[in-house]
Amino acid sequence: MQTLDGLALFVLAATISPGGATTLATASGMNFGYRRSLPLILGISLGLACMAAAAAAGIEGIFVAVPAIQTAVKIAGTLYLLWLALQLSRTGSPKTTGSVASPTSIAGGAWLVLYNPKGWAMTTGAAASFSSIADGPVETAALLGFAFGCFALFSLSVWCLGGQLLRRVLTRNWQWRALNIALALLLVASILPIWIEP
Repeated sequence: MQTLDGLALFVLAATISPGGATTLATASGMNFGYRRSLPLILGISLGLACMAAAAAAGIEGIFVAVPAIQTAVKIAGTLYLLWLALQLSRTGSPKTTGSVASPTSIAGGAWLVLYNPKGWAMTTGAAASFSSIADGPVETAALLGFAFGCFALFSLSVWCLGGQLLRRVLTRNWQWRALNIALALLLVASILPIWIEP
């Protein structure tokens, strides 16, 4: 039980701390509300659950064995995040964006997390630290996948609902533009650690 508590605390801290996914969840909550942001939240949560399960099963070793794959994933992920940041920076208040803007899909949310080498490092670290919690890699993969998926769903919902609360405070279009630009810059800043070697 003590090990399960440790796993829960580790995964909660990992998923609720600020980063690219939490920034997008906040921005989506502000611009679309919680219900319309659910595809993004579900996509990121499912992506992180799959990543954790794959890391526990040893798939992360492919990135170590073939560095070119990791570089290609970094490039594609960086381009995708830059595109999302550009879209976010152009967004005004929800009333002025109309049907032009649309929330991120489940697939978009899953891709957002699967390209991230830091996410692989985090889930691989969890797999190594908590491998004794279960009997064998399959059970460890299921447990870690479940834990990361559930806690990501909770954490991203908290950030998204925070963004939805901001929606009630912001009354002018310039305030929306300024906040969306700030969130877009945070999203761009979240790319830097991906390229900095540990």
